[in-house]
Amino acid sequence: MKKRAFIYIILAGIFWGTSGIFANYLTPYGFTSVQLTAIRAFVSFFCMLIYSLILNRKMFRAKLKNLILFAAIGVSIFLTASFYFSSMQATSISTAVILMYTAPIYVMIFSVLFLGEKLSRLKLISVVLMLIGCCLVSGVIGGLKFDAFGIIIGAFSGLAYGAYNILTKISMKCGCAPESTTLYSFFFMAPFAAIVSKPIEIINLTAQKPAFLIPMSIGIGVVTCVLPYFLYTYAMKYLPAGTASALGIVEPMAATLFSIIIFREALDIFSFLGIALILVSVFMLSKADDSEK
Repeated sequence: MKKRAFIYIILAGIFWGTSGIFANYLTPYGFTSVQLTAIRAFVSFFCMLIYSLILNRKMFRAKLKNLILFAAIGVSIFLTASFYFSSMQATSISTAVILMYTAPIYVMIFSVLFLGEKLSRLKLISVVLMLIGCCLVSGVIGGLKFDAFGIIIGAFSGLAYGAYNILTKISMKCGCAPESTTLYSFFFMAPFAAIVSKPIEIINLTAQKPAFLIPMSIGIGVVTCVLPYFLYTYAMKYLPAGTASALGIVEPMAATLFSIIIFREALDIFSFLGIALILVSVFMLSKADDSEK
């Protein structure tokens, strides 16, 4: 089952890596980063709600005491995306990606302190290699742009992403079903999105070209949120939180490959080296996880 969980984590990273594709097509119509995050939240919740009503009503089953945990997970998901996009605007895409993917460091520390997970030398080395690979893939070498606010808010995106991992792992240990965790997390995320995103403005912007923007909006919710978070949450049931978070770092690698294939962006030697390091790190993490059996 752990091998399947590794595959789910990698697939989640690939789906997350498509965010740039949807953002590239939606941004020219006037959507802000927060509004893109809000669209993901609204679409994700309604998709999960429809799915649960038609195919799996057991997803609604949840203990009252776990609702606070689900709310915290929903907030952490929303904050991760919001801080990430804000950091991107203030600095650069490469800087924001690196800052968000400091999450494995936070997760590893929290997992050791609060979840009783072991910190092996192999796992520590693999995470360091992943971070280096992420720097290379995202183009941070030679392109890092410093901005005090952007750096701080980007660090918060990593902290929020790390918190999501820890909270999800706790929900799994409490016996919460992955489907229920995902459904209720999206449920609590939607109100936060509505408060800060100006929903009426989103509707007006979508009315510019509904035949194109409605499918794209559904896509950014399903492909970059519902599918990856569902897969990721399910995998967390079988993998240590630190390992799951570190494997999720394949997202920048996927995003780079999509930019090359779809937008014809050039790939330099640093990106190739970064991809190689990430793949090696994934292999090392799988070995480290097997050794813990």
